[in-house]
Amino acid sequence: MSKLSYALVATTLAAGSLTACGIGSAQTSAVAEDCRPAHQFKTVEEGVLTVASFDVLPYTKVEGKNLTGTDGDIVNAIAKLECLKLNTISSTAAASIPMVQSGRADLTAADWYRTKARAKVVALSDPIYADQMALISKDGISKVEELKGKKVGTVDGYLWVDALREYLGAGLKTYANTPNVYGDLKAGRIDVVVDSFAAGAYNAKDSQTKVAEASADVPVTQSPGQSNFPMAKENTDLIKAVNEDIATLRKSGELAKILEKNGMDPSAADPGEPRLL
Repeated sequence: MSKLSYALVATTLAAGSLTACGIGSAQTSAVAEDCRPAHQFKTVEEGVLTVASFDVLPYTKVEGKNLTGTDGDIVNAIAKLECLKLNTISSTAAASIPMVQSGRADLTAADWYRTKARAKVVALSDPIYADQMALISKDGISKVEELKGKKVGTVDGYLWVDALREYLGAGLKTYANTPNVYGDLKAGRIDVVVDSFAAGAYNAKDSQTKVAEASADVPVTQSPGQSNFPMAKENTDLIKAVNEDIATLRKSGELAKILEKNGMDPSAADPGEPRLL
């Protein structure tokens, strides 16, 4: 019921591990016989990294036992660094963190933000990328002050909603779901959608998606949410390994490449110092 990897000397992590385990090649469940895992830790199933996830495009898409999308590609990269096969368990937003807590999954991936509430029940990995707020429009606007006088839409419940409601008043319309807000943008019923950069680039390919410039009127533009992989607090070796693997992927440039491949701005690979929302 456990996976034991063999620790490598720290100086060989970046170059040696990335090459030996095939990072950057096509995703596959096969593990090379000569693959040298970067760390020693236990997993739910021997030789397997078990991930609880669900579809949150473009961040995650469950495809059998594999996971694609931004977070999916990062999880696959970590699994290869550790010479592990990937097993994705299709879950829900409500069930994924309890699966980690109960030991049925090693971690969960689905663009989870680092929050104070989550930190109370699970271990949060170091920040992986910044989930940057973006402005999506035909005109390519990028400044919050340019929203004044325009019809602006966003999905209710997002981090920026309260600040935008105070700033724009009746100029802001909130929606129950993503398809509806982008449907109104396409039909011309609103001028701008406020969403994450990745979601904007994915859902509005015929519009321009711009990272919102920092504005004191909408604080999340100054301190965007930071994505992470929640894990069980008890598995300290896994937590350490995942954090060091994230650092390896960032230093090698692989993380930025993964973000760009999935429609995100590669600058999001530098999320800043860890913080909790």
